[in-house]
Amino acid sequence: MITIRKSADRGHFDHGWLDTAHSFSFGHYHDPAHTGFRALRVINEDRVAPSMGFAEHAHRDMEIITYPLSGVVRHKDSLGGVEDVGPGMIQRMTAGSGIRHSEFNPSPDSAMHMLQIWIEPRAPGLTPEHESKAFPIREQPGRLHQLASPDGADGSLIIQQDARLHAGVLPTGTALEVALGPDRHAWIQVAHGHVHVNDLALEAGDGAAASDETTLKLEARTDSEILLFDLA
Repeated sequence: MITIRKSADRGHFDHGWLDTAHSFSFGHYHDPAHTGFRALRVINEDRVAPSMGFAEHAHRDMEIITYPLSGVVRHKDSLGGVEDVGPGMIQRMTAGSGIRHSEFNPSPDSAMHMLQIWIEPRAPGLTPEHESKAFPIREQPGRLHQLASPDGADGSLIIQQDARLHAGVLPTGTALEVALGPDRHAWIQVAHGHVHVNDLALEAGDGAAASDETTLKLEARTDSEILLFDLA
C-alpha cells in the first residue's frame, strides 16, 4: 500500500525570512493524521532568506539530518563544530543528552533551500555527536546513494536507528527498482521533478509512505531528485 502526502497539503508558514513546509506535525502545526511515519518524525522543507537563519537553540533525543538543495547552510554547535554544508553533502547530529546549534544562510544575495529531517533514536540520552560528508549524488546520477544507516554501509554516516537514507539525482527516463525486505517500510520524498512510484505520480514536495510492498518501481518523468527512507 502506498499513501501519497501531497505538497499542497503540508503545513505551510511564511515568516518572511523563512518559508517552510512541514510534511509532519511540527511546532505550531499539528495534524493528528500526520505525526510521523515509523521512526521518521520530521521532514521540513525550508527556504531561508539571504543573511538570515535559525539562532542557537537546543535539541535532545533526536537524530537530525540536514540535506541542502541549494545554497549553503552554515552550521555551528556546542560541540565546537563550525562548517558550511552545501548540495551533495549531508550533515547529521545525534542530539542525544543535549546539543545546541545554529544554522545560517551566509549568502548576502541568494536564498538557501534545504530539507531538515528528524528521526527518533534507538534510545534516549545518547552521547551527542556531529559530522558531515560529501556524496557523489550529482556526479553519479541515475542511481540511489546510501547516505545514512545504522552500520555505516557503503561509507554512509551512522545514525542511531534502524533506518537507512538513500538519495539520488535521476535524469529523465531513469527507471529503478528498489527491493524492500520483510517487515520494512519506505518513505519517498521528491525534492525536485516528477517521479512515478509504482505508477503513482509524485511532484516536487510530495511524499509517499509505502508499507506491505516488496518492490518500489521508480521512474523519473523529468529530471528529478529524491530521498528514500528504508524504515523498520
